[in-house]
Amino acid sequence: MTKKSQDAALRSMTGFAALTGTAQPFRWAWDIRSVNGKGLDLRLRVPDWIDGLEAALRPLVAKRAKRGNVTLSLRITRDDASVGLSLNADTMRIVVKNLLAIEAEAMEQGLSLAPSRATDIAVMRGVMDAGSAQDDPAPLRAALVAEVPALLDAFDDMRAREGAALQEVLLAQLSDVETLTEQAAQLAEARKDDVAATLKRNLGRVLDNTDGADPDRVAQELALLAVKADVTEEIDRLHTHVQAARALLSDGGTVGRKLDFLMQEFNREANTLCSKAQNAELTAVGLALKALIDQMREQVQNVE
Repeated sequence: MTKKSQDAALRSMTGFAALTGTAQPFRWAWDIRSVNGKGLDLRLRVPDWIDGLEAALRPLVAKRAKRGNVTLSLRITRDDASVGLSLNADTMRIVVKNLLAIEAEAMEQGLSLAPSRATDIAVMRGVMDAGSAQDDPAPLRAALVAEVPALLDAFDDMRAREGAALQEVLLAQLSDVETLTEQAAQLAEARKDDVAATLKRNLGRVLDNTDGADPDRVAQELALLAVKADVTEEIDRLHTHVQAARALLSDGGTVGRKLDFLMQEFNREANTLCSKAQNAELTAVGLALKALIDQMREQVQNVE
């Protein structure tokens, strides 16, 4: 996948990638993993003895991951067999001096010790130093940083594959929302006669009890009853939200927050539809919409 197509793809906030490398005498293993989150929480677990490594890595990762809890880990081992050993003369003198003191004390106490050999001294801690390969971490740091783009490419590829799967699921769910919305529109049209009859009954009750009532106030109350029964705006907005969600999925990129906001709008219209239904079939469609929207919102939580 090219960088351009990666930028346009819908990406999941869930991903993983690993990479290994070597530069004698070092071997290392990278891994990067992420899960969903409201913002970007970037955690780097890298050796602190490599000066400047974390500072170099952080912007590289932040450029690729815009949201999610992201953890980048690096484990390094060194093959001491490939590093030359050198004598630490200062440590050796201290060790020899201490051995002489021990032998002298033993003789005074009447103890006879086996003579010390050079190999006995050489294996003592600090007498022989490994080569100073890590004294200058700059070459190692450069080798590590050079590998990060390949690691992040693999990371992005996985998140894009997950994003493509999410896109397929969400598009199917949007089609179901559209179907339910059409059913709601048909049911709302079919119940117009029932709504009109109900309003007439309500009007009769009002007129029977309007002695001395303000005519304007009566008209307002009747208009309010009519508005409360009309679901045309809710159905129109649901259609509009479906179109907006499809456009966002088509555009790709970092659209998770916008999709999450749309899910709230979907839910608001479904709730209002249920409250205005006044009809068992229309209520059932509204409840089915609410359940479907909840499922969509769970999927959207994983979109970057």
